[in-house]
Amino acid sequence: MRVGIWERNEGICAAVRAGMGTAAAQLYCGSHPAEFAAAPLDLLCVSPGSSGWAGAGAVHCRTVLLPGTAGPLARALRCAQTVSYGTSPRDSLTFSSLEGGHISLALQRELVTLDGTVLEQQELILPFPQGGAPLPVLAAAGTLLLMGVPPQHLMAVL
Repeated sequence: MRVGIWERNEGICAAVRAGMGTAAAQLYCGSHPAEFAAAPLDLLCVSPGSSGWAGAGAVHCRTVLLPGTAGPLARALRCAQTVSYGTSPRDSLTFSSLEGGHISLALQRELVTLDGTVLEQQELILPFPQGGAPLPVLAAAGTLLLMGVPPQHLMAVL
């Protein structure tokens, strides 16, 4: 499995690497789409702070996980499946509350992982660092879920 994380030092790649456990995946981290154009990816996670969309059309991936606000980027990428995260009710992955050092991550619709497993709608309570940004946490959690990391495992790694 080839997984790309397109970010600008938001900590998503580090969180995914820490949460992968024994998952057989090659993880590629970069800050521009050109860094992911060499070979097709199974999954590309686009961070909320990513920029430099020129060249995104050269990226081939099976699934893209991106902020719901990046809809135009989804049309530029060559991907079979798009999963969004953010604060909109239309996003597949969002959070329902953020308080007391915890974030309630809400999977608002079924999610099909890269290995074909179907994850049902659910809510997960995850630790959340005070002063942290919620969207990178959603991106890391969504990436791990799509990679097939069990939801209950996220509580221990994020």
